[in-house]
This record gives sequence, structure tokens and C-alpha cells, in this order.
Amino acid sequence: MDAETYPQEVLADEEPKYLRRQKPLEIKRRKFGRKAWSTYLRVTMWAAVGLAGAGAAYEAAHFLLASPEMALIHPEQVSLKGNHYVPPESVRQVFVADRGRSVLRIPLEKRRLELEAIPWVEQATVRRALPNIIEVEITERTPIAFLRESNDMALVDPHGVVIERPLEGDFRFPVVTGMEADMAQEDRERRMQLFSGFMQQIESARPGAAEQVSEVDLSDEHDLRATIFGLQGGAAAGSDADAPVLVHFGDSDFAAKYQTLVEDIGQWRAKAGRVESVDLRFSREAVVNQDATAAAQRRVPKQAAARAAKKSR
Repeated sequence: MDAETYPQEVLADEEPKYLRRQKPLEIKRRKFGRKAWSTYLRVTMWAAVGLAGAGAAYEAAHFLLASPEMALIHPEQVSLKGNHYVPPESVRQVFVADRGRSVLRIPLEKRRLELEAIPWVEQATVRRALPNIIEVEITERTPIAFLRESNDMALVDPHGVVIERPLEGDFRFPVVTGMEADMAQEDRERRMQLFSGFMQQIESARPGAAEQVSEVDLSDEHDLRATIFGLQGGAAAGSDADAPVLVHFGDSDFAAKYQTLVEDIGQWRAKAGRVESVDLRFSREAVVNQDATAAAQRRVPKQAAARAAKKSR
């Protein structure tokens, strides 16, 4: 068939579309405008600021943590307040490990605990004072008695903490016995609280009474035994009025028992002569010279045994 016999519009419809020539697309390249340039400029500026800030932070951190101006170098950089008996050298020795270290690197809480481990220190506060000072403020313990341990004499506070006697210091306390070095801290504190309550109560019953107590035996926490001198009453001048008396006070009601002791010591001396011991643990009676009688009874068997041994020879 001739192509001329077909209408031209039919031939046009059957022509493959991919053979048609497409109109080329025009690609437009975007040029930098003012908005784009301002955005890029802001980003660059903020990046520069960030880098500068990071550099400044690094320099500041290096100065604070590694600069000699911030370091603890000399012992005098440890400032101390509140000490009277604690030697400054004992406090500054705690910070020896921090020499050459920035004060910001010093562990204040750890150093506080180490300071409170010093026997004389009851409480400590540690602060930084920039650029390179450590401030230490301490509260010292308050001793209330001498503690006799074997042949040594130390000080002891109301919590039972044993304190070494300082080279300088004038203390006037009773002597406490009956507490050993290996005794638990809780036991020592309980006994010293008993002693402290006893001293306060007898002083409230009669001012000056605490000064008459020379020694207190705390070996039995249910029976405080105090040696008291200067108990006047029922004795002529030059007699045994100033002789010490060992008194069993038990563990309570010290003021009333001391009042009984002061009021009745004259009657007891009138009946028994010399009073060496008094037991006030019983509510309605006082046992006089029980300790002396017991001691005499302990001596009698010894004397009898000695005589028997002598006869056997």
C-alpha cells in the first residue's frame, strides 16, 4: 500500500513518540545573592566565636588547674584559725600531699576528715580562698578529766576521746580511772557521760562541790565511786575532817545523794569515828566503812596463814 492512500493525520498518530524531538530544557544557574552571603557570613562568624571561646576556656582551665599562681606551694598558704593546743604543724602536715597542686584540685572533704582524725580536733572546716590559699578553722575538744592509764596520765573529753596532754596548759581536773585503752569508744563515751552528769549534779547541789572530787572510778558503769576530800562536819580541828572519803554513788540521783553525804557525815563520824567509805546506793540507808571492813576481813586470813606458817617452822 502506498502511503499516499492513508490520511496524513493517521500516519502522524502512529509515529513513535520517542522519535519526536524534545525541546531542550534551559538550566538556570543560581547566583549568590545578598541573603546567601549574609547567611554564610553569620555561620563563619559564629564558628570563629566558638573556636575563640573554646580556646579561651582551655586557657582558663589550664590557668586554674595547672598555673603556678594557683598552686599550693608553701606551708604558710594553709591559713589556720581556732587552734590553741593543736600545733600548726599537725594541721599543715595533712596538706603535704597537695604541694604543687592547684587549690581547685585539693579534695576538701577528704582533708576535713583527716583533720578531724587529730585527737585534739573535734570539728574542722576547710575552704578555698583564691587564688592559692586554703583556710582551715578548727574547734578543739574540751577535756573534763585526767585519765590514768598504767603509769601515764592523759586527758579525756565528754565523748571518751583520749587526748595527749599538751606541753603548755594548766588543767585542774579530777582523775578518772577504770577505762582501758582497748575499751570500745561507745563504752568510754557512756562512762564519761556518767562522770559528766555526776559532776554537774553535785555542783548544782552545792557550788564548789566539784572541786572536792579528787578521783572517780568508772570501772563499773552502774556504780560510780568518787574519792572526796574536805567534807566538814562533826570533827574537831586537826582531826580527820580533811581525810578523803570513798563514796559509792551508783548511777543516778547524784545531787540528792551528795546532799545526804554532806548533811550526815557529822553523824557518821560521831558514831563510827573515822569515816573512810560510804555506800549510798541504797535508797534509805548508808553503809559506812564497808570497804574498810571488807579490806580488814581480807587481811585477817592472810595474817592467820602467816601465823600458821610460822608455827609449822
